[in-house]
Amino acid sequence: MKRRNFLKNSSLTAAGLVSASAITACNTENKPEEIPAVATTPVDPVKPIVVCTWNFLNATDKAWEVLKSGGSSLDAVEQGVMVEEADETNETVGKGGRPDRDGNVTLDACIMDKDGNCGSVVYLQNIVHPVSVARKVMEETPHIILAGKGAEKFAYEQGFKKEDLFTESTRKQYEEWLKTSKYETTINIENHDTIGMLAIDANGDLSGACTTSGMAYKVGGRVGDSPIIGAGLYVDNEVGGATATGVGEEVIRTVGSFLIVELMRQGKSPQEACEEGVKRIMKKNEGRKDFQIGFLAINKNGETGGYCVHPGFTYREYTENGHVNREVKSFYN
Repeated sequence: MKRRNFLKNSSLTAAGLVSASAITACNTENKPEEIPAVATTPVDPVKPIVVCTWNFLNATDKAWEVLKSGGSSLDAVEQGVMVEEADETNETVGKGGRPDRDGNVTLDACIMDKDGNCGSVVYLQNIVHPVSVARKVMEETPHIILAGKGAEKFAYEQGFKKEDLFTESTRKQYEEWLKTSKYETTINIENHDTIGMLAIDANGDLSGACTTSGMAYKVGGRVGDSPIIGAGLYVDNEVGGATATGVGEEVIRTVGSFLIVELMRQGKSPQEACEEGVKRIMKKNEGRKDFQIGFLAINKNGETGGYCVHPGFTYREYTENGHVNREVKSFYN
């Protein structure tokens, strides 16, 4: 890894030496409580697996191709979601994503590897593959998140090419939208559907990626959960990973993906953890039915689960046994 370390070692100050002496003098029995042991211990070697939000068959097919050839889970999730970023017919991700209300197509993405390294870009313009820029942020800088013009400038420095993200279809839709300028979210309609992907490779290592163009006709500058580590995506190689889709504001409020991974650490299955994650959100939104959230999770054993607010959310799974699109249970039937 080329990640640069900009931090330098420094000697203890006098105050630090005093503090260190005080700590040494403390009763050694008063040690901090250790992190609980991981509840999911594989019995058999974990087989490669990739899952993603929604029915993105081509994306999981590409990721599986990487895993089947012995590639890493990190390469698999990056190359998998890149398929959707380049698909101009997918109007919620990458090129062809619908713009904000000012007419700017802005993209958000993040990526996280088995060691907890992560990178993210938010409000990125003119670059087709934000997930790959996020990986460069992870590997080539001391930072985690780059935003807006800074992220775009960094992308050019890394060799990414400038490209108009509008398509003929999305430009016409935007011009039509301007006639009313009405903003609303529609359940399970292509307005906020993100692709989040999780994979386990032949070594049993997990990685995840998440990428989106965000809500169509959002306020300029708006960023949802997708590029936020812990909200739209979280991976812990000892436990598992989780990702989210839907109205990101509600996921951020509960740090949804991190919550689900921690629930799995406590012993819940991926299915149980996703259900609890949605229920936490709905407890804060009692009686509301005007938004969709979908969670997807996988544990270290390769077990998967998903849950959502309204019926309609699915996730695609690819293993050595083949492809399957799994429907999930919902809070509202």
